[in-house]
Amino acid sequence: MEMEETKEMKTKILTTVAMVGFMSTSAYAETVTDHYKSVIEQTPYRVEVCRDVSVSGDKTGDTLKGAIIGGIIGNNVGDIKNGGAAGALIGGILGHNSSKASGGTKRVCSIETRYEEREREVYSHSIVTFMYNGKQQVLRFTK
Repeated sequence: MEMEETKEMKTKILTTVAMVGFMSTSAYAETVTDHYKSVIEQTPYRVEVCRDVSVSGDKTGDTLKGAIIGGIIGNNVGDIKNGGAAGALIGGILGHNSSKASGGTKRVCSIETRYEEREREVYSHSIVTFMYNGKQQVLRFTK
């Protein structure tokens, strides 16, 4: 299909130049120059990337455990008004302070798409220059 289009375009250009030549004896083609451009082709590929991420020690679980145990003990010890609430508060504080949870690093991996690039030259257009009645003419076309 491209071959037929290229032949057809060449035929049109040559016909145009020939017609200009027949109309005037002072027309002739000097040069036909092909021009190219650089294009970058990207090919995707996937890669697994792993990083060490800082994490904080979560003491929430130990605080809640201490508050629940403290609330139960506060409700069952003596006749203190709001003993359960006071026990939960004290138990929560003790649970938080005695927690062994600590921060550190955690390995986190994810899949990323990256691109391999390759540069190549491709046809862009052509230019024909010719003289007509003493003036240089320039015609840009695509083959």
